Amino acid sequence: MEEILRRFAQGEISIEEACKELKVESIRKLKDFARIDVNRLHRTGIPEIIFAEGKRSREVADLAVAHATARGFALISRAGEKDVEEVKKRVDEEKVDFEVDYNEVARTILVKKRGYNFEKRGKIGLIAAGTADIPVAEEARVVAEVCGCEVLTSYDVGIAGIHRLVAPLEELVNADVAAIIVVAGMEGALPSVVASLVDVPVIGVPASVGYGLGGEGRAALLSMLQSCSPGLAVVNIGNGVGAGAFAAKCVLHKNR
Repeated sequence: MEEILRRFAQGEISIEEACKELKVESIRKLKDFARIDVNRLHRTGIPEIIFAEGKRSREVADLAVAHATARGFALISRAGEKDVEEVKKRVDEEKVDFEVDYNEVARTILVKKRGYNFEKRGKIGLIAAGTADIPVAEEARVVAEVCGCEVLTSYDVGIAGIHRLVAPLEELVNADVAAIIVVAGMEGALPSVVASLVDVPVIGVPASVGYGLGGEGRAALLSMLQSCSPGLAVVNIGNGVGAGAFAAKCVLHKNR
């Protein structure tokens, strides 16, 4: 897209030709199963993220290589070992100089051209109530970092030992973060507590951690939705991708 705009600015192509090329550039068809939105990052600040669940591993690999070739990187969520193996195999077959990083905890795969760096636009905070909530938190971290955020993390600071929250929260406030993501399972109270103590947006993420009725994240979700602390936004159960993307939008807005 930048190359098309440069050529237009230098008078090499007309506005009609530029518009036509931009339309063609924005969507790329991949075989007979996908259309890649290569300009989503420029348009919205959030790149297209490949959701691996429900896709065949070879489709995930095709998408990853196509995205990384078009824009320098590809991010895959909810990936498994078979997906990683297929992506690495495809990278070797294509003989492209890509790095493949698998975060087993977050279940994400980051494929990028060697030496590709993500521009840092600002800081966010990321808090997990318990150790069991870390996988969702890590998914949010990876997404936020790809979107240009420096992520300051504090894990295992839930309300069962509320004193553990004081120092990490003070650190985040002093760091002037644009938003704070809070992941919590069980009764999901921690996001409300954090939202009552800070003046930045707080994003609550219910985690499917707990016992019996409501233990699959429903109790945490309902608790967050019923919060009496203003300034708390809530995403769906386990939606680290959505939380990371929303926090990145907060950073973009703060920098305007």
